[in-house]
Amino acid sequence: MQRSPLDAEHRTLGAKLVPFGGWEMPLAYAEGTVAEHRACRTGAVAFDVSHLGTVRVTGPGAFERLQTTLTNDLRRIEPGRAQYTHLLDADDASVVDDIIVWWRDDEVFDVMPNASNTDGVREAIGGEDVTATRAVIAIQGPDARARLAAVAPDAAEVPRFAVRSFDWDGHACTVAGTGYTGEDGVECAVPADVAPAFWQALLAGGIEPAGLGARDTLRLEAGLPLHGNELGPGITPLQAGLGWVVRWDTEFRGKAALQAERETGVARRLRGLVCEGRRPPRTGNPVHVGGVSAGTVTSGNFSPMLETGIALAFLPPDVEDGVEVEIDVRGSVVPAVVTKPPFWPNDRDG
Repeated sequence: MQRSPLDAEHRTLGAKLVPFGGWEMPLAYAEGTVAEHRACRTGAVAFDVSHLGTVRVTGPGAFERLQTTLTNDLRRIEPGRAQYTHLLDADDASVVDDIIVWWRDDEVFDVMPNASNTDGVREAIGGEDVTATRAVIAIQGPDARARLAAVAPDAAEVPRFAVRSFDWDGHACTVAGTGYTGEDGVECAVPADVAPAFWQALLAGGIEPAGLGARDTLRLEAGLPLHGNELGPGITPLQAGLGWVVRWDTEFRGKAALQAERETGVARRLRGLVCEGRRPPRTGNPVHVGGVSAGTVTSGNFSPMLETGIALAFLPPDVEDGVEVEIDVRGSVVPAVVTKPPFWPNDRDG
């Protein structure tokens, strides 16, 4: 079981630690998941996401190696930018991993896989696993940048999906305008031995600690997929509604299989569900349309902001938004309506 460079900090704060992707990570702190969730939506929180991998790909062949393996098109960005992309199975085009690429310099890329997928991604793209050399802290929320500015002003100014270097206490660090909550914010990669002091400075600046529990409910409210639930074996980007991640004018691993599915049409598509009442659906709950079993919940939970149950589920492609369905939650029927994510924010643009 691997531990974050911030492990001692979490224990000092009384965090509940749980296994996750081969790591022992904080699930929640004293205030609990719902309070941490709401703090992210209304203020600013810090997540330790050091369990995410960092595979560094460098040299004159780095660009071409990534460009011909991953689904998105690096030509659409440039050094100093980040990009969301997928690594597909060569045979059936299922999503081996969903990845953020930090293009740090002309021939330097930091590829960020999910925790348990780091080895497989490194095998596919080459490079060096430098995960152990750094901690990654995600500062998220509407007040994230304002509070971070008092600790690391250069990091607070990074634009969305940009990548920058910054200095903190004489140490070289990297920041990207990325996150996984539906809120504004950044992710800071800092040297492992500096991470505890940086974390302490963030908390002293009014940024609250938050654990994996809140990170999961936040990403679900934002309608963001989780590898192992909405992405993984047997699930393609097209089924998950992530066709925008695929650039068909490039070559990438799994393209032939994905192109075949594109031509025949998907047999299922990921949909959002908003339930009546507070009872949360859970992963694996059956979904019925017109009294007939039609799919299964991939992620379900209570939404602290909507104060109702929400879920993602794979359903037949002809099931449209607005359709009423029923979720079987341990023998009880929970009515729900098919709704296009994100669930939150639900009215900020209105």
